[in-house]
Formats: sequence, structure tokens, C-alpha cells
Amino acid sequence: MAGISFHNAALPDGHLTRAYGTSVTTAARTVIDLARTLPFIEAVVVADSALRMRKTTKEELDSVCDACGRWQGITRARRAVAFSNGLAESVLESCARVIFDAHGLQAPEIQVTLRGPGFVFRVDFCWEEHKTIAEADGLAKYSGGEDMLAQFRRDRLLRDAGYKVVHFTWRELFESPKTVIDRIRKALAAPVPY
Repeated sequence: MAGISFHNAALPDGHLTRAYGTSVTTAARTVIDLARTLPFIEAVVVADSALRMRKTTKEELDSVCDACGRWQGITRARRAVAFSNGLAESVLESCARVIFDAHGLQAPEIQVTLRGPGFVFRVDFCWEEHKTIAEADGLAKYSGGEDMLAQFRRDRLLRDAGYKVVHFTWRELFESPKTVIDRIRKALAAPVPY
């Protein structure tokens, strides 16, 4: 059938579980099977999501990789597992981490809680040594004018505390990633907030 790819592989003990009365692969095995065949960015999205939702652990993912150590694509899967992070809260955040890395940015801390005079905020990405924050803005983040005003206030408080804040959207990240990377690099290099 056009557009359908078939892959087959052995199912070692422990790679199967039951759901809704039928046998299915475990979350860890499913992640590894996908990571062996998907592009890296998509494999990271899958792994981050499974970890975030506590469907599996890094140890379980590594164990499946070890059990499938000679299979085609296992090196790709190991790379995705090593890069994965369950703190990424959205597909956009997972994709951003991959794109940051592909453009040679130092890896940021993820989901960092910052405290300052009159605020406690969690930010998507933080390069603390450079006092730089990047925020992945999805459409659901701003459901109305109140949300926008709250974001402006939040950014002002962070800037008053010495942080540089860069926002980017899905469209910007995928249509002009270099622009996003350049904005982050500019913020990382800037001596003071702007």
C-alpha cells in the first residue's frame, strides 16, 4: 500500500504488555521502535512526551536499547534517548531543544523556577550564567488581552531582575530558525537586559 511502511522485529520478554484486553508493546519499546525509524527531531518529541507523561523512564529506554543492540537504527534511538528530557512540556519545547542543539547553542536548563522581588516564575529555557531566558509561545498561551498583559508584566519583572527575555513561536522556529537562534545569541552576548 502506498505511504505505508512495514517494520518487523523480535519481541524479547518484557517488551509486551496488555491494554484493553490485547497484547501491545510497552511504552519503552514503542518509543525505541519509533526512534529507530523517525527523524531525530520527531524521535525526541516522542521520547520527551513518554518521559513527561511517566509512561517510561530513561532506564527502561536504555534497557530496550541494550536488548535490541544490533538492530537497524538503534544508534539513532540511543541518540534520541540520550537527548530526551521529560521536563520539556510541549512539542514546541522539544523541537526547540533539537534546533538549538543543531545550531550549536549551549544547552539551556529546562523549566527553571526563578525568584525575585515580588515574583516566582517558571521559564521554559534558561541560560543562568548569561541571565537569558527563552520562552516558547504556543497559541494557547494567550487566550485574551489579560494573558498578554500578564506576560508583559512578567517580562518586565524578569528584566528588572536582570534577565534578558526572548520569545519565539512555532512558525518562527520552523520558518526562520536562524532568526530565533540569532535573537538568542544576541541576548546571550548582551551585558544587560534590553
